[in-house]
Amino acid sequence: MFSPITKFAFALTFVSGLALVAVPSNASPINSTLIARSNTGDGTFYAPGMGACGITNSASDLIAAMAEATFDSYPGATGNPNKNPICNKKVQATYQGKSVTVTITDRCAGCAGQFDLDFSPAAFDQLADESVGRIHGMTWDYV
Repeated sequence: MFSPITKFAFALTFVSGLALVAVPSNASPINSTLIARSNTGDGTFYAPGMGACGITNSASDLIAAMAEATFDSYPGATGNPNKNPICNKKVQATYQGKSVTVTITDRCAGCAGQFDLDFSPAAFDQLADESVGRIHGMTWDYV
């Protein structure tokens, strides 16, 4: 009924389709992009309380407020900051060889740079003395 060439073409099409379906994906393209890149900005500290994520924190918690520009443009963000997918994400910040891992629980409206972080005092103390006030050239990555 079908010629050998037609049968071969059908078989090749079928096998090619299986290969496309069988390729596993370990992460969504959005998350891969966010995780793969290192960000550089300034670090400051503030007196935390009820944050934009709807979580109440204290000065002793290892938390940070993400710069407004990054917080508001995070994939999946809506008009309700309590439901922003960036809430409760962990980032590792590094400054002059010192590192701290913090949880994002707030939005920093006063952060000038897109990749600035505003830390709780306990988190900032892991990177620099509070007398410094602002650290420049801090890097951070999602963890």
